Amino acid sequence: MAKVKKSDESTIEVNAERVEQPEAVESPEGKSSKGVARLEEEGDIAADYLEALLDIADLDGDIDIDVENDRASLAIVGGKLRHLVGADGEVLDAIQELTRLAVQTSTGDRSRLMLDIDNFRGNKRTELKKLAHEMADEAKSSGKAVKLAPMNAFERKIIHDTIQELGLTSESDGEDPNRFVTIYSA
Repeated sequence: MAKVKKSDESTIEVNAERVEQPEAVESPEGKSSKGVARLEEEGDIAADYLEALLDIADLDGDIDIDVENDRASLAIVGGKLRHLVGADGEVLDAIQELTRLAVQTSTGDRSRLMLDIDNFRGNKRTELKKLAHEMADEAKSSGKAVKLAPMNAFERKIIHDTIQELGLTSESDGEDPNRFVTIYSA
């Protein structure tokens, strides 16, 4: 049985029983926690699905659940899981989409959950932030727009967010699968 670790570092064993989520409560700031509770529910459903998938494939791994950037975030760590990522993350993307569909089937709502396996996305995020900094410097020094190679939506989002943090602008151009980011100097 896979172990599931929530962001509060507590570990739970996942089984087939569903636990009802508590009603939304008002925080001291007057904000409802229903959004977080809903994302936690998505994480729990996704963890159940992923645990069953790992069991079917007879693979070991721990599932960490968190909520970040207004979405459920899950990571499968431990074991020998690199083959579940694929050469450029295409297997990971497929498993993530299947997990999103499992959550949607259970909740009736579309899920935006993010899945990482073997820290592939974490490492990719670091590489892309470095690339964004380098290309932003190039755009500033040349005064010209810089076009990057085609990227998937996850990769483009990281570039856009980093460029925005640096005070520059960027746009996505083209059609999938050849959609790319253009970074502007001003």
